Amino acid sequence: MTVAAHAQTPARLTLAPLTPTIGAEVSGIDLARPLDGETLAELRAALLDWKVIFFRDQTITTDQHLAFARNFGALEVHPFAPHKPDYPEVLAITHDRDNKGRENAWHSDVTWRAEPSLGSVLRAVEVPDIGGDTLFADMYAAYEGLTDEVKAKIEGATAIHDFAHFRVAMKKRGLTPEQIEAFNAKYPMQEHPVVRTHPETGRKGLYVNVAFTQHIVGLEPEESASLLRHLYAQAAIPEYQCRFRWTKDAIAFWDNRASQHYAASDYWPAVRRMERVTIVGDRPY
Repeated sequence: MTVAAHAQTPARLTLAPLTPTIGAEVSGIDLARPLDGETLAELRAALLDWKVIFFRDQTITTDQHLAFARNFGALEVHPFAPHKPDYPEVLAITHDRDNKGRENAWHSDVTWRAEPSLGSVLRAVEVPDIGGDTLFADMYAAYEGLTDEVKAKIEGATAIHDFAHFRVAMKKRGLTPEQIEAFNAKYPMQEHPVVRTHPETGRKGLYVNVAFTQHIVGLEPEESASLLRHLYAQAAIPEYQCRFRWTKDAIAFWDNRASQHYAASDYWPAVRRMERVTIVGDRPY
């Protein structure tokens, strides 16, 4: 006889912060089981407080991975990255001897979308014995640490975001100009605030990143580039960061609206296999 899965009783979650402002490991929960409303409320509050939360030893199926993420919103399909067979919402991120890691730049995910993601749930399928950590940066702290002069300069400013490096990869893969133009039409460049107000916390955070931001609207190219270099550099300040050491079946759930991340590509030629599910967000303001 099959025993039906029942929702977990209200969680007695334990949070172990990694740093004073960003990152906390959550224990006392099994993500293979359905979660009740009180537990989900605790997790959402933890995510908003810590910007990224981590879970270890979560032996879950792909369907359970998807079900957990759907508790927080609809799921998006990435138009450019490879997905797991039969699961278009699951990014299959594999690096090995023949495919070195390339996510080693500070970024927020898919800011080239009109409505960038709320966040992502990343699961470790296979990890190297040493290396392959992911770093996360608190973009509230990055904004709050700016001088009053810089804050005044970027108040109300907007920047253009684009999927430029994906376009380069398309050309290398042999896509025709017509095929690439179809993607350009479907995903036109987006204008987002340089300083974003979080829709749930109301806090301000820096919202430009080296992967997708092109320039600040209304500034001369040289001035825009100089200011962006300064803003990008804030994510690299150690006091704003946490660092997560992956283990098999560990999971990271980050708030893409309040953090940036950087996957350290220091493990080549070892294998690192991850699966990512991303939650649809809203238009930044």
